[in-house]
Amino acid sequence: MTAFKIVLKKISREQLFMGSVLVVNGGNYLYNLVLGRLLGPEAFAEAALLVTLLLVLSFLGMTFQLATTKFAVLFSGTEWEAFLGLMYRYALGFGMIVGILLFAFSEHLQRLFQTDSDLLFKTFAVGVPLYFFMSVNRGKYQGWQDYGKLSITYQTEMWSRLLLTLGLLWILPLSPSFLVALGIALSFVFGLIPTNFKWRSLIQKQILSGDRKKQVTQFMILTAGYELTQIIINNSDILLVKHYFDGLDAGLYASLALIGRVVYFVAWMFVMLLLPTVVQKRKDGEATAPILFKYVGYIGLLSFTIVLVCALFPNTIINLLFGEAYLAMAPLLWPYALATSLFAISNIFAYYFLSLDQYVPVIVSGVFGISQIALIVFFHSSLNMVVQVQIIVMIALLVAQLLYFAHSQRVVQ
Repeated sequence: MTAFKIVLKKISREQLFMGSVLVVNGGNYLYNLVLGRLLGPEAFAEAALLVTLLLVLSFLGMTFQLATTKFAVLFSGTEWEAFLGLMYRYALGFGMIVGILLFAFSEHLQRLFQTDSDLLFKTFAVGVPLYFFMSVNRGKYQGWQDYGKLSITYQTEMWSRLLLTLGLLWILPLSPSFLVALGIALSFVFGLIPTNFKWRSLIQKQILSGDRKKQVTQFMILTAGYELTQIIINNSDILLVKHYFDGLDAGLYASLALIGRVVYFVAWMFVMLLLPTVVQKRKDGEATAPILFKYVGYIGLLSFTIVLVCALFPNTIINLLFGEAYLAMAPLLWPYALATSLFAISNIFAYYFLSLDQYVPVIVSGVFGISQIALIVFFHSSLNMVVQVQIIVMIALLVAQLLYFAHSQRVVQ
């Protein structure tokens, strides 16, 4: 026990958080892998659609989380209390709007994505407001660099979703897609742990000054714009494949996307550490570029390793994770991993600029995100073509980010 405490003391908060993120990513992968094996390719396509909607929701939630993170560093005292109350009100209002829209248009979504029922969308919609509350909560801990509590909220959400979904599928003889949606919605309740939220925050008497509120609104609009590009780039391929291809191909592609995106999900832990560090260093007048180089190096090495392994052992990986029913996707595994790796690296650059309040990378990402959708709409004769389109767009996006970084450094000098 004493030896264990000594080891814990030698591990930094950042290292503990990175370890926690790896566990969360591993749990989320286990969740998807078990669903893939239990349900088979066609039924898994609907489960994967719900997971994709969850990812879309997480990107929207990041607008609130990153804004709270940044201003947790910059604000203090009554100014912080006023800001926090404002963010909770924004989260509640926006969450209710999104939830109501999802519920109201559930039948249209059913037809668009060719699902068996609209109940999965309605069930998912009910939990949406809680997710945005959770995002503000996480942003607070991230900004304070309280990585212990931040880790716990991710752990409670992941483990509850995994255990509740599997339990519901085991016990209840109902539609699998509905049970998956119910498990996701219930996990948002557990994701609020730990929290010290007080209802009086919603009716806080303190208000932000006009200049401060303008600063917050400007950053949220900028962040929302970038998160929208994230939604487009990271999820449009799965949604378009679900629309254009049959259930079997859509399920096969979903398994490919899940494996190929491992580098992107791991990269998120570096984004979580990057933003508050860059904001703090800029506030203190210190150089920020070395932090960027460090994290780009980590992601670059990780990306190279994953793409290489996917190229050398595609059959083994797919058979081990999903089973023989998904082996048709083996030739596309390393190209998809390459596309995701390029996106993960360009994403580090984008969040670096975002933390410095620079707008151009958001516009650049938006242009390439729309380009990806347009190209897939016109070129989707095969799943291979869908993947090749993404590689081309991601190479162009990374080159654009590198050129902008080089330009920004020359301006500074």
